[in-house]
Amino acid sequence: MLIKHSKFKNTGIIFELLVRQITSDTLSGKNSEATNILKKYFGKTELGREYKLYENLLKRTNLTEGKAETIINTILETAKHLNRSVLKRQKYNLIKEIKNHYDLEEFFKTKLPHYKIQASIYTLIESIGENKNISLDQIINNKISIIEHLTSSSKQIKKSKPSVIDEFSTYDKDIRILTYKILLEKFNTKYSDFSENKKLILKEFINSVDNNDKLKYFYNDKINEFKTKLISLNKKTKNQVTKIKINEVSNLLIELNKKDKITNDHMVNLLQYCDLIEELQQVNGK
Repeated sequence: MLIKHSKFKNTGIIFELLVRQITSDTLSGKNSEATNILKKYFGKTELGREYKLYENLLKRTNLTEGKAETIINTILETAKHLNRSVLKRQKYNLIKEIKNHYDLEEFFKTKLPHYKIQASIYTLIESIGENKNISLDQIINNKISIIEHLTSSSKQIKKSKPSVIDEFSTYDKDIRILTYKILLEKFNTKYSDFSENKKLILKEFINSVDNNDKLKYFYNDKINEFKTKLISLNKKTKNQVTKIKINEVSNLLIELNKKDKITNDHMVNLLQYCDLIEELQQVNGK
């Protein structure tokens, strides 16, 4: 029997998505319900205990195969002592509470960099609690995936210097969570005078860092919005030199195609275009 993976029951995935939701809510100036949910369900609970198993596997790399095997066996042995009925009830209540505050489909839409390894951890842990005959091939494949993660080296990342967005998306989970917190503190002080439009751009790039298609859609949408605003502002501008410059900028506003990849340069470009439009609006009295 094959164990079907469910992201709605995957403790590691739900935890990471809640952390992302806290970031998104905070950058939007909202009181994040995700913070309360995280504290309630991932403290001294069975869910919290299970999450520690995911965390211990996800944060380790560059190990020997022998050490990797030892860690996996220790994790599985610990998983045997989890209270399955309590865990099942807590997961049900957790999803129910998330659904009360957020659109569940939207919440789970974000692509995560370690989705495959998290799915392997889930099915392997679930196999411990099943009394039925589990597919031996599935167990072996899951173990191989986790061993490959634990024994992987970070040297491949050094082949070419990544962009900020590429680098951020490859961070270890603990580093990413810490980065989120530091970023929020810096954001609240350094960017307190940012316009709502600039805050929206920053928020979208941070929150959707692993979703290239979503970022591309957002970028193209903003490009079209800025083009429309520049055309409108150009009609109101009387200075001919300024008109020429506005036309030049308009020509630079080009949508990304399907093969293009979003980089930190695109975010900087949007912020600069936003700056220009805000200045022109002030000059022309909007």
